[in-house]
Amino acid sequence: MHGPVQQMAGALASGTAAPDDAAVINARLDRLPMSWPIWKLVLMVALGAWFEIYDVFFTAYIGPGLVRSGIFTTSTVNFFGFAGLGAFVAAMFAGLFVGTLVFGQLADRFGRRIVFTGALLWYTVTAVLLACQHSAEWIIFFRFLTGIGAGAEIVTIDSYTAELVPADARGRSFAFLQAIQFTAVPTVALAAWYFVPTAPLGVDGWRWVVWLGCLGAVAVWFIRLGLPESPRWLAQRGRIAEADAIVSRLERDIVARIGAPLPDAKPHPPAAQEAKASFAELWRSRYRGRTIMMLVFNFFQSIGYYGFASWVPTLLIAKGINVTHSLLYSFVIAIANPIGPLLSMSFADRIERKWIVVASAAAMALLGLIFSQQEDAARIVVLGVAMALASNCLTFSYRTYQAELFPTRMRSRAIGAVYSVSRISAMFSGFLIAFCLRDFGVTGVFVLIAGSMAIVVATIGLFGPRTNGLQLEAVSG
Repeated sequence: MHGPVQQMAGALASGTAAPDDAAVINARLDRLPMSWPIWKLVLMVALGAWFEIYDVFFTAYIGPGLVRSGIFTTSTVNFFGFAGLGAFVAAMFAGLFVGTLVFGQLADRFGRRIVFTGALLWYTVTAVLLACQHSAEWIIFFRFLTGIGAGAEIVTIDSYTAELVPADARGRSFAFLQAIQFTAVPTVALAAWYFVPTAPLGVDGWRWVVWLGCLGAVAVWFIRLGLPESPRWLAQRGRIAEADAIVSRLERDIVARIGAPLPDAKPHPPAAQEAKASFAELWRSRYRGRTIMMLVFNFFQSIGYYGFASWVPTLLIAKGINVTHSLLYSFVIAIANPIGPLLSMSFADRIERKWIVVASAAAMALLGLIFSQQEDAARIVVLGVAMALASNCLTFSYRTYQAELFPTRMRSRAIGAVYSVSRISAMFSGFLIAFCLRDFGVTGVFVLIAGSMAIVVATIGLFGPRTNGLQLEAVSG
């Protein structure tokens, strides 16, 4: 290593830090080969993120159990009725909204690691308490609190992953991250299939499903304490020596593993920056267009995505399938959730990111409309699996994409701001889908999903910039 890296080493030795020292740290990260030392860090993040996905998706799978126990009803007389299952779904998304918006700011100020480890512990405690409640009001309250923890997780995980991995592997890294995360979906589906129709030890089965998700969270919380802070975030905060120590350790581990020297780092010239990151900067000329684009995108993608993912068992029941078979079919569909991202790793960094988002959304719209017209169980399962594959391709690609569009100094804040609107739309979609299901049936629900996906296609297809293989600093400034 020489050139800019030697200059930075001299600055560190003299106790000073040049303005472009952060650029050197970033360039050193981007030129690393995607070797096991980096994959191991992504895996550790993914293990903690598993519980965030378990939390989000148990909403769909315990829904029939909550209805069966008499706590909630499938639909409501009033649009905002608290007795309906839609209120339970809405409470989760209200919590996710607070978690993404508030904790995004904290992760930019205090660091990625401290926020996502604290968020996992928060989720575990509140989920245990949720499953101890017996009234709709208290269940809704604790569902809101668990949503806050899960919302904080997703923002900091995406910022951390985007900042840690090299430029030419961001797509694969997010696909791998999501593949590990989404093994939680068939897990919760299988647990619900086994427990929800029963009452082990006289306790409602849905409660066991929630408690099972809390068992491993504490152990993973301790594992994640061993993760380093994001070197990019440290460097941007002027903590160059700490960032250098982390990157140097990665470099040594990778060189020892591959048995070859690393290429020279090629720093991207630092862009002019605001003195202090703020929400106001999102609305200034450099980022205004991207902010509006991602706000529109997130508002509509969540209606389409969660309209299917959070309602699969209930929609199957509405098509005349009983609770037990509904949960079994839902489990088969859920198996596709981790498979989709694994398959996507083969093209995640070869096809421009925006076009993966567009193609996935278009596929969801078409498949959903066909799904709504089916009565045969085999076709329902096949189309449900295809819908799950498309939706997970959409998810990993847009999570990568929105993390690339904004600079390190406000990445978590920006992700939280644009992502939070998806929580608002998803919160209202719980009521909206319950309303559509009551008045227009399953077909009406999927017409709503298809319309939302059409807006997603137009928004990203027309206005999205290219990001593949570019340094974060070249994309976001």
